[in-house]
Amino acid sequence: MTGHENSRRIDARSLRALAHPLRVRILDTLAADGPATSARLSDRLGESTGTISWHLRLLAEHGFIEEDAERGTRRERWWRRARSRNVLSTTDFTDDPEAQDAAAAYLGEMLRGQFQRVADSLAAEWTGPWRGAGAITDWNNLRLTADQLRALHEELAEVVARHTPDPDAVPDPEARPVVLQIHALPRAERGE
Repeated sequence: MTGHENSRRIDARSLRALAHPLRVRILDTLAADGPATSARLSDRLGESTGTISWHLRLLAEHGFIEEDAERGTRRERWWRRARSRNVLSTTDFTDDPEAQDAAAAYLGEMLRGQFQRVADSLAAEWTGPWRGAGAITDWNNLRLTADQLRALHEELAEVVARHTPDPDAVPDPEARPVVLQIHALPRAERGE
């Protein structure tokens, strides 16, 4: 998280609105490609503009996206992802089975999108300094307590925040979008 962002804890009502495959794809597209109109999103996602517009309104109602008034005109509304960082804590919904189902649906869609981005990058023909610049790393032999796992995640988030440019800064012309995924999760022991 950069210093320009604020955090927002996702509540059960917003989570249910978010837990839809197309809405997750819309958010991913706006995050990756920047602001867009419903027509542009329709072209990118292969859905009708009416369907996209309906989902955009719902995402805006719950604060996940906002209108980009600087780009918009009377005839064309541009949308961008809201600058707040969404925080989802599944422990908030231990007594709400419907919200647990929505969290599982949202996280499943989010994970599918993450894996697709990795697969797309691996399939690309990178040249020049970008050839071999990326890496896939798997440390599956760590043994940590729950507190150590939380601390590891916090430290990794701090490192990423140091390398995250200010969203208002002019990007370095040598820079390109990078996919960074960190999955630090407990796994079951054999026989559990």
